[in-house]
Amino acid sequence: MDISGNTIFIPGATSGIGLAFALALQERGNTVIVGGRRTELLEKISAEHGLGAVQIDTADAESIQSAAKQVLTRYPELNVLVTMAGVMRVEDWHRPESFLESAEGTVTTNILGPIRLIAAFIEHLRTRPDATLMTVSSGLAFAPLKVTPSYNASKAAIHMLSESLRLQLADTSVRVVELEPPAVRTALMPGHEDNEHAMPLDEYIAEVMTILENEPGADEIQVERVKFLRYGEARGDYQQVVATLNATDPHGS
Repeated sequence: MDISGNTIFIPGATSGIGLAFALALQERGNTVIVGGRRTELLEKISAEHGLGAVQIDTADAESIQSAAKQVLTRYPELNVLVTMAGVMRVEDWHRPESFLESAEGTVTTNILGPIRLIAAFIEHLRTRPDATLMTVSSGLAFAPLKVTPSYNASKAAIHMLSESLRLQLADTSVRVVELEPPAVRTALMPGHEDNEHAMPLDEYIAEVMTILENEPGADEIQVERVKFLRYGEARGDYQQVVATLNATDPHGS
């Protein structure tokens, strides 16, 4: 994708990677609209940073439809959608009462959310001469962290969805780009901001922006830190990758 001159909607961008990415894109000359559930927080972010803001709950199908109408009415030049919103929860699958509600919520937010967002915006994006659909998976789409089964599975689903959509939409103006974060120091899970094994947020965003600037045709945005997880099977050391991940990074992402 071009690094500037876009109009970009990022649901799930009121904190963490989403907000940092939104601000970095704004600095490069893009019009950026962030989405989130809390109206007061959205208003605060908009006032402080000059970003557009739209209330949206990506776990709610009606909220997605309402937000899409608002975005497209206010920003008809929209040409980039980033499906950033997601949740990550520790689960114990020994007993259904320990995991079922969490797993269902994770699937709703992490899989149905992006699917519904794409459904709400794809027809508009196809009308734009140079559009980008950016999905957000994870290094854990390629190697599992044992304490977050539903998160791992949801991100693996997003990876394969991205691969499939790239093939289907090849005859349109819409490029499909997959952002694949490693563990990054954010509040995605309790204590994660202080995880010494995770990548500092500012370093992650800086490397992502460098990739976008230097490799505008890249289908997968991979910082160096995520390649350990991404290519374990290809290198033939998958079992070692899984063992290392679960021994050293109990709260990976």
